[in-house]
Amino acid sequence: MAVRALLYRRPAEPHSILIKHGSQVFAVRLRRHRRARRYTLRIHPSDREAILTMPPRGTIVDAKEFAQRHGGWIAARLGRLPKPAPFQHGTVLPLRGVDHKIVHRAGRGTVWTETRDNGERLLCVAGEIEHIDRRVRDFLKREARHDLAKASHRYAELLGVKVTRISVRDQSSRWGSCTSAGSLSFSWRLILAPGYVLDYLAAHEVGHLVEMNHSPKFWRVVGKACPHTERAKAWIDTHGNDLHRYGISE
Repeated sequence: MAVRALLYRRPAEPHSILIKHGSQVFAVRLRRHRRARRYTLRIHPSDREAILTMPPRGTIVDAKEFAQRHGGWIAARLGRLPKPAPFQHGTVLPLRGVDHKIVHRAGRGTVWTETRDNGERLLCVAGEIEHIDRRVRDFLKREARHDLAKASHRYAELLGVKVTRISVRDQSSRWGSCTSAGSLSFSWRLILAPGYVLDYLAAHEVGHLVEMNHSPKFWRVVGKACPHTERAKAWIDTHGNDLHRYGISE
């Protein structure tokens, strides 16, 4: 049978399996990947679930055995995920690294920031209260796109390359990506990080238009263009995973 045919999920193949660890039962999502050579597990930080990647010729039986052997790892990683912070009235979230409390206000549906006399910063959300999550999410994506576009085009001009497209998504495995055609994609959650972190990620992805790798030359290009590279990398290593808890329901 051709390898391509094996990539398609069999009609009877489940999308997830259940494994047990102690008294806990976990659902593990399955996915096949044509370049996978072995079974691997990772935790999706915003979906808060385990994902098992299977090679093209992998079987459900082997996948379940693999997941069961790593039940302790799954339980530990899921248990260490930061507490969810849903987008609702009263939640405090960072905007460009500065804490803002979400406050519901009467009136037409829009989102804006305010600062109280005591210095407390607010993210005000008007409209029906049940629409707070969507309005906050849309606002953060717009702000992220604006900041990332501005930083990316600035670095593109500095490095003498051209950015053709910028998109923002909820990426879980990496903060940004780049194609050789100049299309950049970023996680909208970067708007929650301090400004110098977002700025560094823009420099990083634009730097790939000069060097499509992570060679020493690439890091020299990025380091010369962005003086806060090491500081931003250290922040991401320490605090990056925490950004995935925002907008997640309890």
